[in-house]
Amino acid sequence: MAEKKAKLADNKTKPTQDNVEDFLNSITPEQKRKDSFVLLEMMKQASSEEPVLWSNSFVGFGMKRHKSPTSGREADWMRIGFAPRKTNLSLYFGTYADAHTEALEKLGKYKAGLGCVYINKLADINLDVLKGMIEAGLKGG
Repeated sequence: MAEKKAKLADNKTKPTQDNVEDFLNSITPEQKRKDSFVLLEMMKQASSEEPVLWSNSFVGFGMKRHKSPTSGREADWMRIGFAPRKTNLSLYFGTYADAHTEALEKLGKYKAGLGCVYINKLADINLDVLKGMIEAGLKGG
């Protein structure tokens, strides 16, 4: 029997042509803005790619086709990225958070969702561990 082809989902979060640095410069408070620029440089250096602003709130690097393990739906998504939210910084490593179990034990203060890791500020975490998680995310886990 032939394998059923997954339907490509119409993702609401899409790449834009907006300027990433303009977006980051608009972030308050100042510490979140500074942390966002550090994340920008870390991810830019690790990926060797230019950042893209997704739906005016996510900074992403690269693109890959993601397949949901539960629904089988596919959608294009950033390889790695982050979103400066009102309450925290959401970090996306291109894999589910549980793929980074060992690293998370050493990361510092965080909360994890299914597809991302939430931190309040970079001072709460080990930046070397974060760098390793970024690099692992780029390799697919």
